[in-house]
Amino acid sequence: MMDIKEYMQTVGRDARAASRRMATASTEAKNDALRRIAAEIRARREALLEANGRDLAQARADGLEPALIDRLTLTAQGVEAMAEGLEQIATLPDPVGEISGVKRRPSGIQVGHMRVPLGVVGIIYEARPNVTADAAALCLKSGNAAILRGGKEALNANQAIAACVRSGLDAAGLPAAAVQVIETTDRAAVGELITMPEFVDVIVPRGGKGLIERISREARVPVIKHLDGNCHVYVDSFADPDKVVPIVENAKTQRYGTCNTAESLIVARDVAARHLPEIGQSLAAKGVEMRGCAETLMLLRDAGIDGGLLKEASEADWSEEYLAPVIAIRVVDGLDEAIEHINRYSSGHTEVIISENYTHAMRFLREVDSASVMVNASTRFADGFEYGLGAEIGISTDKIHARGPVGLEGLTSNKWIVLGNGEIRR
Repeated sequence: MMDIKEYMQTVGRDARAASRRMATASTEAKNDALRRIAAEIRARREALLEANGRDLAQARADGLEPALIDRLTLTAQGVEAMAEGLEQIATLPDPVGEISGVKRRPSGIQVGHMRVPLGVVGIIYEARPNVTADAAALCLKSGNAAILRGGKEALNANQAIAACVRSGLDAAGLPAAAVQVIETTDRAAVGELITMPEFVDVIVPRGGKGLIERISREARVPVIKHLDGNCHVYVDSFADPDKVVPIVENAKTQRYGTCNTAESLIVARDVAARHLPEIGQSLAAKGVEMRGCAETLMLLRDAGIDGGLLKEASEADWSEEYLAPVIAIRVVDGLDEAIEHINRYSSGHTEVIISENYTHAMRFLREVDSASVMVNASTRFADGFEYGLGAEIGISTDKIHARGPVGLEGLTSNKWIVLGNGEIRR
């Protein structure tokens, strides 16, 4: 039997030692490692798909929900996307060592900031094997060491990807321990990882609300987190009719199992009769269940929407993350009530206003208290790749250190630097 505490202590010590080497690694060495890992992933594509096939077979036997099966599934295109993601991160500017904000003080000294790695990043995630490659790449490029603990559902694929990472690091002359993927599914390993501040500098949990609540409650290491993704689309009184249905449909139905999928729709009362029937027909065509307020249900029934897809919304629905073909819909008086509703029920992830009114759009951007706030675009754009970060380690709804998609910059910190010429304090 594996001694979990001893095993995790060894992983932690190795990660701490590797982090010191990674902090001083050249940009060229890090980029070389990323390209070599990408090449290994391409070369081992069939092995990765075979490993994922074993994970999927077990997941189906265990009766996992369709949304989790979707997250777990790797395809040939998905393997290629992992490799391309690594290569894209290699092309991004290296944040480590960047000096900014230098100002000369009256004493003669110059004071500024230098961007530095966080150190050792522990990442706990569920189901998605592509996270293993993304997390490894972002931590590597930002000069950190990573300890990755994927879900048991993806154990085989994660270990296969880990082998590619180790091979690429070794070929580039960087320590293989710079990225370690935990080999046990024992939950005790997570308990050890989040209580080792001597070895781990920050924890990033990616998964269900229960996992993240547990990590936040028990961790003795700082946590970058988001609990859930109750994202809203608000159809304003000044919405362009040609934009409403495409944005709502994409935000809700492009993928159901992601944290940037719209779970709530709010419509201004003076345009509800115009927009809701068309929205309802679009969502009904894709089998989306609509849980609405009384006014919403009346308008949708009058429009002939299948009654089996209509339900009265409960108080809990306004704050629910469904990760399924279900959406909550409410009619409101206008912008003020929309903002109030969102700030009360939102998880602080991503919110959208559809409006051609500049004043309304600017108020929405300023007053909605979420990590990403958008005008006339789908919530599905709240993503590190779409924001130009190359990839993301997660999407933070915290307000301290990092907020929104966390890419390379979010995996670094600033330290103060002082440039002098013999000055002394008097």
